[in-house]
Amino acid sequence: MEAPEITLILSPQEIGKAASIIKSGGIVAFPTETVYGLGANALDGEAVSKIFRAKGRPADNPLIVHVSSREMLNMVAMDIPELAFKLMDAFWPGALTIILKRKDVVPDITTGGLDTVAVRMPDNEIALALITGSGVPIAAPSANISGRPSPTKAEHVIKDMDGRIDAVIMGGETRLGVESTVLDLTVTPPALLRPGGLGLEEIIGTIGEVKVIEESVRSPGMRYTHYSPKAKLILVEGERKSVLFEVKRLISESRKQGLKPGVLVSRESAMDIECDAKYILGSVNDLKEVANRLFSGLRFLDEAGVDIGIAEGVFTEEREGRAIMNRLRKAAKERVIKKQE
Repeated sequence: MEAPEITLILSPQEIGKAASIIKSGGIVAFPTETVYGLGANALDGEAVSKIFRAKGRPADNPLIVHVSSREMLNMVAMDIPELAFKLMDAFWPGALTIILKRKDVVPDITTGGLDTVAVRMPDNEIALALITGSGVPIAAPSANISGRPSPTKAEHVIKDMDGRIDAVIMGGETRLGVESTVLDLTVTPPALLRPGGLGLEEIIGTIGEVKVIEESVRSPGMRYTHYSPKAKLILVEGERKSVLFEVKRLISESRKQGLKPGVLVSRESAMDIECDAKYILGSVNDLKEVANRLFSGLRFLDEAGVDIGIAEGVFTEEREGRAIMNRLRKAAKERVIKKQE
């Protein structure tokens, strides 16, 4: 028996249809300001298990719980510190996920068996309307097959999830393009577990000292390989001129081996690189643009049918750049570090 086709929810007026699916234990993909999320009732263990089956996601990888109000936050978290309220006042709704002590009402499958829960309030009217209409917090990782690039367009979701989920809300392209920043507030000082759409500098400016501890099991989306295109991706990092020289060499070498190369490059380098499959991520001086285009670029390599992908890693690791380089490193099968020659 064939899996049913996905239901497309085309307008904000149909949000009630999506909320009904959530209430009845189904799963719905929906837009946020970061990427598309794959949502289910966070308090319904059986509903949440459908997310893991649809994505092929390991069950020990915690999910982010999305809320639409402070009252809903109190449904899932306890012992909330004053720092949390300071951060919420500054950045919610927005691209900040905070890790807090969980309440028993949150099932283990939602938190990956941890005693903490990751929570955020998305800055997207459709997402907030869906959560409010459902009347429950919504657990939602990115709406893609586990390990693949996160979706920033509904079309990305449909390509990965058709026949696997109940519905997708067609909300256009997401605004930020990289996932939320994850901050653990159960430790002192607070710990940055995943860089994302909110810059570390802004957080420090609001609450002071923050310790950077990436790759933590407490952070959703950081325990396993992520974001990879089907082809092997080589990330070339370093000073831009040296990186450009190495990218050209890798293109030439792959062609000699009878392989089709594809490249992800900065706008500044694009004119100097000859390659049939070329995707311009954006300017090194406009990290918001690069972040917005990053996952579409990784998916472009698949659409172009390349045998090997080559990415320029020339973006400063400040603000959005920290998240950009984090995602490129996690997507890459090989890294080459080039110093100025």
